[in-house]
Amino acid sequence: MNQFELYFSLGITHILDIEGYDHILFVIALCSIYTILDWRKILVLVTAFTIGHSLTLALATLKFISVNADLIELLIPVTIAITSASNLINTQAKEGRWIQLNYLFALFFGLIHGLGFSNFLKSLLGRESSILEPLLAFNLGLELGQLVIVVAFLAFTFILLHILNIKQKLWILISSSMVFLLSVYMIYEANFG
Repeated sequence: MNQFELYFSLGITHILDIEGYDHILFVIALCSIYTILDWRKILVLVTAFTIGHSLTLALATLKFISVNADLIELLIPVTIAITSASNLINTQAKEGRWIQLNYLFALFFGLIHGLGFSNFLKSLLGRESSILEPLLAFNLGLELGQLVIVVAFLAFTFILLHILNIKQKLWILISSSMVFLLSVYMIYEANFG
């Protein structure tokens, strides 16, 4: 396996790792207000998240910025809580301004998540002479992993909405509540665990 394939694979497995479920929860929180028919909006949303986390992942990995790892471990579940709480506040989220707010969440909170990814990536890159190719490969792997999460979540949503006839507002309420509760637990663990 060459260097590109190695870091691409590490990016995929890092985001899909169930033990690091914080990033999975964030992607679910972002996507829970959409259905498969909104795939263009979701593509923009996931791209905004990728731009955000790619930027800080690169800056932190290249040592242009440095942020306390404990602070990032606290802020990541806070981003999840804010995103899922916003879904709960407005279950009419499929209209206008609320969608745009979700894009801003994806971009801005992606910056924070990128700092979380950077701690993992920096530990791997210590022995590499050039980090540009591994950084690109890792980011592409993260993006593919995110798309896997989105497709799986939207497929599950499709089954619930179109086969089991659950109302979309109810599904937003259920999924966002579950994600919110898990994020509150993660915040507690980051502070007192």
